[in-house]
Amino acid sequence: MESRLSVADLKQATDPLVIALACGGDDRAFAEIVQRRHARVRKFMYHLCRQPNLGDDLAQQVFLTAWRSLPKLRAAAAFDGWLKRIMVTTWQQSGRRKRMTLADESELPELGTSAESPSQRLDLNAALALIPPPVRLCVVLAYAGGMTHEEIAAATEVPLGTVKSHILRGSARLRELLADYRHE
Repeated sequence: MESRLSVADLKQATDPLVIALACGGDDRAFAEIVQRRHARVRKFMYHLCRQPNLGDDLAQQVFLTAWRSLPKLRAAAAFDGWLKRIMVTTWQQSGRRKRMTLADESELPELGTSAESPSQRLDLNAALALIPPPVRLCVVLAYAGGMTHEEIAAATEVPLGTVKSHILRGSARLRELLADYRHE
């Protein structure tokens, strides 16, 4: 189904409108959603899996799953939370299929914010790689995903106390690994 909006109009449209059109089967609206969210999803998946190519594959799987499941979305306002749940589930399923390995630092892409230096991004990525995957998931959801402890517990189906513990231990370990940055 095609919308009556032009591609230019879709680019200017609000998220709720574009999401509603995509839920109605509009391919171009869904393509606009992917355009708007691709970098965020890719970065999130990369931080979790630590492998650039796998992160790209997982991001693609997230959008494929979202496209297939879009008719089940009940409200456009719930889209971002719903997409995060798909991201978490996709990563968890990938981990079940294949044991995650650490990425070679030479493979690390430029995925940080512009405020970070390349060395800071590399150090953060290397530090994240040293944290066990379940702990890394909670830390990334909390800090990169901006989710509350309760939202993380619901999205990951991990008990709230475990989520809090993972975030506390993971954050402490990151502070320890990145201690040199406190003095800069």
